[in-house]
Amino acid sequence: MPKSMPSDNTLNRDGDKVLVDVGGVGSSLGEGDFASLQERPTAFRDGLLAGRIALVSGGGSGIGKATSWLLARLGATVVICGRSRVKLESVREAAEKYGHKLEAIAMDIRDPQQVEQMFEEVYGRFGGLNLLINSAGGQFPKAALDLSVNGWNAVVDTNLNGTWHMMQRAARMWRDRGRSGSVVNIVAVVERGMLGAAHNCAARAGVIYLSKTVAVEWAPLNIRVNCIAPGTILTEGMRSYPEEVQTTFRRSNPMLRLGDPWDIAEACVYIGTSSGNFITGELLAVDGGGQLWGEVWTAGKPDYFGKSVWADDE
Repeated sequence: MPKSMPSDNTLNRDGDKVLVDVGGVGSSLGEGDFASLQERPTAFRDGLLAGRIALVSGGGSGIGKATSWLLARLGATVVICGRSRVKLESVREAAEKYGHKLEAIAMDIRDPQQVEQMFEEVYGRFGGLNLLINSAGGQFPKAALDLSVNGWNAVVDTNLNGTWHMMQRAARMWRDRGRSGSVVNIVAVVERGMLGAAHNCAARAGVIYLSKTVAVEWAPLNIRVNCIAPGTILTEGMRSYPEEVQTTFRRSNPMLRLGDPWDIAEACVYIGTSSGNFITGELLAVDGGGQLWGEVWTAGKPDYFGKSVWADDE
């Protein structure tokens, strides 16, 4: 399959490094990590997805890569897309060594024309699509008052608009061919906001309620749409945060540990395939209970919140 429409892996906006392929972030992993993905235990039987076609954005790293690998292990033909040709190719080459059916397309989900071209390519090569997983995205830690216009737009355009371009194109292809389909959007836990990531919170909340809306609109078309909200997951993206912030992430949930991309991959298979046939419009949080207890300060905890709430004012 042609590896068309390449692009850089980072966007620089007013000095901010906007990471793409979030949940899916950062550089490719080594061969040892592919061996680990191949050996990880799974709750699903071999061959479960034989004959199925899946498209995963942000499939070159992190959550997107783990999800793509699991789908391929279960027998699906997988197409991964993203901005970095290098990362995508590393996954494709490793999958080929293990005998998996996985192809890669370098493209930019923010561009509707590139999205349309990719879907035409997928349908032309494989004759259809069963499952779309939107894992690509980007963010960077920054206090809301310090966000630039370009920094805000870069994140919202990728995380919200890019996801929408992918969803709408997939649904139109399914509608026009009279076929069913399933969409899984990787979002974030936003119920209490995302401190230090207002741009990402706004975009992910938009995707969540967009998904709930079209889950009803598209139900007559037999198209299911769901979201998965990962908690604090140990991916390459941790490198984008200051070390002093990283040390606090284990206190983001009552289990006092970080999640693994494989946790999200298995959730994607559960909710996106036949085991989730009666689930649509749902938001599944895989966060170790972080919605109930814990703190996440992506840009560091202000001194104001370090004070005891019971202390007398001085």
